[in-house]
Amino acid sequence: MINEMYKAMLTGKSVIRELSEYATERGKVIGYENVFDYSLGNPSVPCADEFTQALSDIVKNSDPVAVHGYSPSLGITSVRTAVAESLNKRFGMDYETKHIFMTSGAAGALAHALRAVTKPGDEVLTFAPYFPEYNEYVNKTGAILKTVKPNTENFQINFNDFEACLNPNVAAVLINSPNNPSGSVCSTETIKKLAEILEAKQKEFGHDIFIISDEPYREILFDGADSPYISKFYDNSLSCYSFSKSLSLPGERIGYVAVNPRCTDSDILAVIFGQISRGIGHNCPASSIQLAVSKVLDKTSDLSVYERNMNLIYDKLVSLGFEVVKPGGTFYIFPKALEEDAKAFCMKAKKYDLILVPSDNFGCPGYFRMAYCIDTEKVLRSFDAFDKFVKEEYGISGK
Repeated sequence: MINEMYKAMLTGKSVIRELSEYATERGKVIGYENVFDYSLGNPSVPCADEFTQALSDIVKNSDPVAVHGYSPSLGITSVRTAVAESLNKRFGMDYETKHIFMTSGAAGALAHALRAVTKPGDEVLTFAPYFPEYNEYVNKTGAILKTVKPNTENFQINFNDFEACLNPNVAAVLINSPNNPSGSVCSTETIKKLAEILEAKQKEFGHDIFIISDEPYREILFDGADSPYISKFYDNSLSCYSFSKSLSLPGERIGYVAVNPRCTDSDILAVIFGQISRGIGHNCPASSIQLAVSKVLDKTSDLSVYERNMNLIYDKLVSLGFEVVKPGGTFYIFPKALEEDAKAFCMKAKKYDLILVPSDNFGCPGYFRMAYCIDTEKVLRSFDAFDKFVKEEYGISGK
């Protein structure tokens, strides 16, 4: 008999994916270049040349049995060592090889981290707005995702609600900075306050509370944004990373968990992740890709287009009267809709071939997300559609 839980999930398909699929179908009718698709966060710049060269060299000049064989369950040792050394150099940490576990992207990293530090019935807190898949990532472990209300003034942490949510059942706090969908970046002041509160609550409750830091957008920062490395400020922390955005490699599914050397059981957590892999089959990412990224850990693709697009869109939205917090990173912007019902707003936008994602599933009703990882030329052409949309639907003319 088919598992009814997964059958039921078929009726709850991702809104982002549905809109992306609609945009693709609409493109077959009018040409995809005429569909202003801001739905899907798929990197739009080529992968770094250095990665391509490294991968090509490995495939051409290395022993094919080694390159294409299974990696060790914790990841290739030389790769883990290289990741640790890179993080130490960049962020002043003291990781060793034993603290790094290679994964199939940030999703794989989160799958292991969540299972390692929670048990069924535990609570995991996250901060709205948040990536909707967190519901599946957390709840399918048997833990329970609880949401802290958003601080819509600047999308920093709403500490009043956070402290109200903390209770002895909380085992972990899942944080995403730079943030999808808001583009906000938690400041050093914010992270220090978060760490201070959690240190006190660990003592009060008599058990560990882990920070699980979801960091796939760590390299996409704008205008010198203050973006601290969270594990510098809190011992019980697990850093979950993906090269999907920094190197434009989403299809290669490669990332890692970095275990803070000062956290509880830091010397064995990577080994525990290996045991978790036995149960979820989320193990042994591609050997060739591990080896290639290890050669370019301090490189990125040319990410400058994202800041250029952000500034253009931010200025346009402001000129049209939208309320919007300026992003400090990522390739997302999160304006307030022009009516209370964000779904209705985004449905109206579709009539103008503007594909915008309503915010309801992000835990912050009344807003919409735009993923501006598209060509700048297309961003500029979309502005006429925005002008027409807001004028005809809401009677607003640009400044």
